[in-house]
Amino acid sequence: MVEKGNKGRKEEVVTREYTINLHKRLHGWCFSLSPVSLYFLGSLLLPAATCFLYSYLPLLSLGSTFKKKAPKAIKEIKKFAQKAMGTTDVRVDVKLNKHIWSRGIRSVPRRVRVRIARQRNDEEDAKEELYSLVTVAEVPPEGFKGLGTKVVDEAD
Repeated sequence: MVEKGNKGRKEEVVTREYTINLHKRLHGWCFSLSPVSLYFLGSLLLPAATCFLYSYLPLLSLGSTFKKKAPKAIKEIKKFAQKAMGTTDVRVDVKLNKHIWSRGIRSVPRRVRVRIARQRNDEEDAKEELYSLVTVAEVPPEGFKGLGTKVVDEAD
């Protein structure tokens, strides 16, 4: 029989480093349709003229406009941390926010290396017992190639 006393995977305090590709989360054309709708739309548009595309533009998601890229990048980082750590309370560090906004609202970095720490919530009136803190991590001089998810020891 399995021990019931063990903590779940999402209940332990842990720190990990991730590389987040912001470019694929922010750039243009992406279909947010069901496979049936895509098949129907494709069968309509393939033999027809491309002017039909403009009548279906409300169905397509066009990505992020220039003046919303940095705020959307912060939202995407929060969404990534929420999925990776399993906590709904995600806090973004000031240095990470400045790093995203360093080149302006339009030109966000393509990739960013972040350190996500799942920590205990010490507040008395907290809804959850754990929260995630997202900070910017050092990128080696070689670049992002070959960097995967890395579990960071608490001593670091």
